[in-house]
Amino acid sequence: MIVVGIRFKPAGKVYYFDPAGIDLDIQDGVIVETARGTEFGTVVIEPRDVEESEVVQPLKPIVRRATTKDLQQASKNKEREKRAFGICLEKIEKHKLPMKLIDVDYTFDMGKIIFFFTADGRIDFRELVRDLASVFRTRIELRQIGLRDEAKMIGGMGYCGRPLCCASFLGDFKPVSIRMAKSQGMSLNPTKISGICGRLMCCLRYENSLYTSGELQCQSCHKCGEQQKPPTVGKRVITDEGLGTVLRVHVKTHTVRVQLESGQTVNVAWNDVAEPENDD
Repeated sequence: MIVVGIRFKPAGKVYYFDPAGIDLDIQDGVIVETARGTEFGTVVIEPRDVEESEVVQPLKPIVRRATTKDLQQASKNKEREKRAFGICLEKIEKHKLPMKLIDVDYTFDMGKIIFFFTADGRIDFRELVRDLASVFRTRIELRQIGLRDEAKMIGGMGYCGRPLCCASFLGDFKPVSIRMAKSQGMSLNPTKISGICGRLMCCLRYENSLYTSGELQCQSCHKCGEQQKPPTVGKRVITDEGLGTVLRVHVKTHTVRVQLESGQTVNVAWNDVAEPENDD
């Protein structure tokens, strides 16, 4: 099956489409139909043959290669998004809603505007949606996102001095656990293994397989092979979701209940928590 890979954002997920006989090269602009409506995308994978099992059906065809008029429309939409961002900020302040606006996305045909935001809990934004719809006269969607998605959209520099992986090339977020830091003999200080989003750094996955496969062994310590004991109640621990305090130890299931700094409580396995180390 011949497919072509399309991205709608610089570091967004890659979606497969049917090239429909159109000769396409890397970085070509294209117009496609998606669940959101008509969209402008960029070719990041040239037409190639893949197994049918790798493709999510039904495979939609490329509508056309982007024309000069299409490119101008996409550019105008970027300007409209900036204007919509400012208007939405004013409306959020008017309704006194505890939310942080992150990004605005127009569909290519201007049939829908999507406003991305973060908030600590659920927000009743029905009045805000009605207010925005009266201004823009089109469909409005407000989508709440997590901290990782916020970092991906805003971008920034990592502790390594390079642009954030999520904003540069990672199309999808993959699970990252504290066990990965342990197996690599890394410091369990939250400030050293957490990204700017406050979650564990995505790059902890990159070399993890070398350690877990046995190809590399930790020479400086024996932590990897130790049988971990359960943390005690009241102990400060680091989890995949961030710092927290142990509320209860479940001996039978080898899990602990942890209250995170955000107030949320989670149940996690003993091996997936660790005591934070102090900065040197």
